[in-house]
Amino acid sequence: MAEQLTFSKIYTHKEVLKSALEYFNGDELAATTWINKYAMKNKDGEYFESTPNDMHERMATEFARIEKKYLGKEKSKEGLSEYGKNRKFLSEEAIFNLFKDFKYTIPQGSVMSSLGNNNVIASLSNCVVVPPVLDSYGGIFYTDQQLAQLFKRRCGVGVDLSNLRPNGAMVSNSAGTTTGAVSFMERFSNTTREVAQNGRRGALMLTMDIAHPDIEDFITVKQDLTKITGANISIRLSDEFMIAVVNDDDFKLRWPIESENPTYTRIVKAKSLWDTIIKCAHNTAEPGLIFWDRQHFYSTSSIYPGFKNSSTNPCSEIAMQGGDSCRLIAINLYSFVENPFTDKATFNHKKFYEVVYESQRLMDDLVDLELEAVDKIFNKIMHDKEPTDIKQVEIDTWKLLYKTGKKGRRTGLGFTALADAMAALGKKFDTDEAIAEVDEIMKTKFKGEFDSSIDMAITRGKFDVFNPEIEKYSEFVQMIEKDFPSIYDRMMKYGRRNISISTVAPTGSLSMLAQTSSGIEPVFLLSYKRRRKVNQDDPNAKIAYVDDMGDAFEEFDVYHPKLKQWMEVSGETAIENSPYAGATAPEIDWKKRVEMQALVQKYTTHSISSTINLAADVSVDMVGDIYIESWKKGLKGITVYRDGSRSGILVSNDDKKDKKKNDCFAETIFPKRPKTIEAKVVRFQNDYDKWVAVVGLINNRPYEVFTGKIEDAFILPAWLEKGYVIKNRDEEGRSRYDFQFLDKQGYKVTLEGLSRTFDKEYWNYAKLISGVLRHGMPIPYVVDLIQNLNMYDENINTWKNGIARTLKQFVEDGTQAADKKCPDCGDPEGLIYEEGCLKCKSCGHSKCG
Repeated sequence: MAEQLTFSKIYTHKEVLKSALEYFNGDELAATTWINKYAMKNKDGEYFESTPNDMHERMATEFARIEKKYLGKEKSKEGLSEYGKNRKFLSEEAIFNLFKDFKYTIPQGSVMSSLGNNNVIASLSNCVVVPPVLDSYGGIFYTDQQLAQLFKRRCGVGVDLSNLRPNGAMVSNSAGTTTGAVSFMERFSNTTREVAQNGRRGALMLTMDIAHPDIEDFITVKQDLTKITGANISIRLSDEFMIAVVNDDDFKLRWPIESENPTYTRIVKAKSLWDTIIKCAHNTAEPGLIFWDRQHFYSTSSIYPGFKNSSTNPCSEIAMQGGDSCRLIAINLYSFVENPFTDKATFNHKKFYEVVYESQRLMDDLVDLELEAVDKIFNKIMHDKEPTDIKQVEIDTWKLLYKTGKKGRRTGLGFTALADAMAALGKKFDTDEAIAEVDEIMKTKFKGEFDSSIDMAITRGKFDVFNPEIEKYSEFVQMIEKDFPSIYDRMMKYGRRNISISTVAPTGSLSMLAQTSSGIEPVFLLSYKRRRKVNQDDPNAKIAYVDDMGDAFEEFDVYHPKLKQWMEVSGETAIENSPYAGATAPEIDWKKRVEMQALVQKYTTHSISSTINLAADVSVDMVGDIYIESWKKGLKGITVYRDGSRSGILVSNDDKKDKKKNDCFAETIFPKRPKTIEAKVVRFQNDYDKWVAVVGLINNRPYEVFTGKIEDAFILPAWLEKGYVIKNRDEEGRSRYDFQFLDKQGYKVTLEGLSRTFDKEYWNYAKLISGVLRHGMPIPYVVDLIQNLNMYDENINTWKNGIARTLKQFVEDGTQAADKKCPDCGDPEGLIYEEGCLKCKSCGHSKCG
């Protein structure tokens, strides 16, 4: 077990904010994001780190400890690369200098927050895939438990559903037939949301093979925005299917998927199924599309027995077999541009190679550090007071991840700031010149990381199952043999340390801290107005805007950080003259964007997280063309986001300017309540209390709400999700609300006196909220109103949180938030509601709770 770091200095939030603002040169967005997500603090909220320098020292100490572990234990030096023969020992100081100022090497997410942090027991893995769901109730419950245990350790998880038999298939239990694979998605989605009640939500990817007989239900399930709200969904698309689409042929759905004699088969028109996929993707940006054969064959890991890909992580950049995990580090490409934004600008390939080489060593060190973290998790599990049989799934899950992680030593070395690097070199992002430049950069990255992994195979030992004969089945290795013969020959002789090496992950928060563009993406916005809420009574406040809720804001002109640097270097201020002009996400040529991603994919062992942003009025056919072209170009997957493609309509700034100003109040007309209205039953947990809400609906919109602790209310069956609220009168003529539902045999069950079952104080507040609802206040504003109520009684505060979370589920995906500004990327129109959470449509930043 690793020696634990100790920290004696404690800082207040005010002290940390002051020092972090100084570190980030007044960038409040970067400072507060670092404080909230990564600064180490204890359970009492006391801070042990005042700037990212402290965090980088904490991480450097841990990485250096692993480097020292291998010092003097090299198995051999024969066959090392030229750099490997002459490199210096990677000391703690050298590692810190790689991390410092987010300049060169940037560990991602859980590594920054948890490595060397005694106050948390968390995995360092950013991505986990669990084994495909076993086709039984026991298998479904087993996977559900695995998800819960992984979410609570900060892991994003993917799982494939293709093993589950289709709807209507015979089963050997009292039900007789199964409701199908799709019917169990809600269970996994709910687990994702339940585990993440206090701030950070879980992240889940559910995948299904295109050949599964339930695939049409899978494709369309999230068109109903009240379903599967806690998961992303993606289809595994085979070349067989894609060829059938292009040729307008028939396609056989079957189960089991890979059986030569499947039990269930059905013939469909491939083009018809494709049209359904594209219409759904155009409408809601889901399901995602993964080109599964490319994921398998153009891989250095999936071709190995026991390592065949089964699903991907939630952002789709890491495909793995069930029971494996991966950690992520990004290289800041901008930092290798010398004389940026001048005629003398050049990319320092020598420095880049060396940093990539050393960063790949850190990636391998991170495998050891994760194994230590899993040991820490094991220690916690074994000291928990639960009986062993209750803990067994948790124990088995972490044992599997430990074993597989040690066996394959998978790494995920990526990059960020590609758009900034191109602009600094004077290259427009979507041009042939930029693509040629990126080709050379990716070649250098490939050489650095593979030289490093092969050298570590020599000095530390190759990954356990390395086999030159199996390697030859990999199309990626075939590329190495053709384009990099000397590296191929050395790898075939000595092996490599890591079964898979590289990726391109999303880097939203990370890039904001580095003050660069994100990952492979073009810059989304070059300038915008940023709002900051202020006290209207503050005499120093410069109030520029007051929202519909009466909150006052100051406004600031904000520029993309590297655009500001261009202004300083060039002396110009006109954005249209900058190298970024015409090269932002909504402006660039999508064909060149696909070509750029295909090029980067050539040198990347895993996959790439990337989004093509399109205008709201783009056609369905255009979305289909992009996906077809992406498959033809050899991409492993890509996301197409049509502006406003969630069902809520997003209004642009220009549209707002054309609207007439309303200075008058208007009374609302609300529908008269029918005697009986539909109702949805919502269960959730706040801290240690279990809650239930009954939400009455008219036209699928909340009209009235009843809510309280389950222990105070009547007991509803655990399976019940909907029913009816009936307004009656008692013998004395007073209004009474009853709840009615159908039991599993179809008989009506009526529970009288819904109102009396909840605490009277909650009931009075509920009446107030119901009045606001039926008079038509938009749901986001109702939620905002509730969340800003000043409650001094803890029980009422718990009620307040419960009802706000309940109503958030009825906000249509795509609805603009009241305060639209994204705190991560700064998009002033970025924040929308999605799956009951606030999410940025530009960078993916998400906030729940």
